[in-house]
Amino acid sequence: MTYFNRIGFGAMRLADADIWAGPADRDNAIAVLRRAVELGVQVIDTSDAYSLGLNEELIAEALHPYRDDLVIATKAGVTRPSAAEWVPLGRPEYLRQQAEVSLRRLRLDRIDLFFLHRVDPNVPLVEQVGALKQLQDEGKIGRIGLSEVSVAQLEEAATVAPIAAVQNLYNLRDRQHEDVVDYADRHGIEFFPFFPIATGDHAAQDGPLAVLAKELDATPAQVALAWLLRRSPVMVPIPGTTSLSHLEENMAATRIALTDEQFASLRG
Repeated sequence: MTYFNRIGFGAMRLADADIWAGPADRDNAIAVLRRAVELGVQVIDTSDAYSLGLNEELIAEALHPYRDDLVIATKAGVTRPSAAEWVPLGRPEYLRQQAEVSLRRLRLDRIDLFFLHRVDPNVPLVEQVGALKQLQDEGKIGRIGLSEVSVAQLEEAATVAPIAAVQNLYNLRDRQHEDVVDYADRHGIEFFPFFPIATGDHAAQDGPLAVLAKELDATPAQVALAWLLRRSPVMVPIPGTTSLSHLEENMAATRIALTDEQFASLRG
């Protein structure tokens, strides 16, 4: 799918610190979601595991009925026995059940993009993807995505069903999935980098982001997002925030065009 606005919105941040309970300020969270759509966001990312499903319900409350060009992406495959635990569970019957639950919470007849949240090492990957393929064949989900996967896993999954998107940790500081980005680029697979805004040395006040941001009259966060957009045409960053001003700042990153030299200076 081609998005005219390649920066999406990650709704996970609209929760408490443990992603366990709902937002402390529900009215503000709803305002942020609605403003995101007003600013042109075309994909909103969530999961059945965020706030035990309350995150999906929040999105439906704020945005249903959905704009025709808005993609709601959600995930299944992780359980939350407690606020501190994220446990993969990829049994086919469980994945199919959770898709049904997400359909109800999101008030949808069909989920546009449905991710396997994590690969369960105790269940063959082909069976996990097979469950999503069954949902796809039934018309309950549109496209299939995978999260935190390797190239080998993408290739294995593709023997069962076409993979439309991958969501891995990736930013200027954490680039362990360079080979996955390259694979996605070659095969036209959307790459949703989560935690897209770099931290650590890159984000330091005297770091390369800050220096270049000053040159461009931009913020370091905007430059980090612009770098991702320049990295590959399949890149769809999904920064999340509870702040309306930060949301507007993030969306403005699409107006920044890095030169080859600027891009290379950040990549290192």
